[in-house]
Amino acid sequence: MRKFLLSLIFAGLFTLGAGAATADKPWPIDEIMGKPDAPITIIEYASLTCPHCADFAEKTLPQIKKDWIDTGKAKLIFRDFPTAPGQLALAAAMISHCSGDSQRYFTFLDAFYHSQRNWIQASNPLEALKGIARFGGMSPDQVDKCLQDRNLLDQINARVGDAETRYNVDSTPSFIVNGKLIGSGFMTYDEFAKSLNAAK
Repeated sequence: MRKFLLSLIFAGLFTLGAGAATADKPWPIDEIMGKPDAPITIIEYASLTCPHCADFAEKTLPQIKKDWIDTGKAKLIFRDFPTAPGQLALAAAMISHCSGDSQRYFTFLDAFYHSQRNWIQASNPLEALKGIARFGGMSPDQVDKCLQDRNLLDQINARVGDAETRYNVDSTPSFIVNGKLIGSGFMTYDEFAKSLNAAK
């Protein structure tokens, strides 16, 4: 059943989609979902091992995407904030960044969130991550090379430090709307929409 679900995600049936990232984004590894010139900017700081982040991705984000991102009202920038188990969250984040363009990046996030319990609780979580990556077209050698990318690692760590000092982020998920921290933890669509409407 798990393999069937992953195959559907990578086939694009459950993917959240993405717009092209712009050249003037503040971090080279930022990925943007939606139109780069959308008037409202949502920044999500999240960890791929965080269950509340997975709940947000599965239960709230699809409606935000439909009502706000697809309509050009807002764009979403996803930024990694790896939490416990930190090395595992960091590995999943790095693999997502190495997967390809923005479309593939968000598809990998979706796949990792949908199968989160399985790979976290696996006897060998890293091998489980590699198995998921294979569904997305990445070979074990490509994953290993990715995990050895010091520049990528340094950029992720630098963004974590920036989140802590600039926005006082200390938990996941945390959400910034047009430069202001609006909340942390799982948020329903109605709760989130209130902040987006206030930002218009």
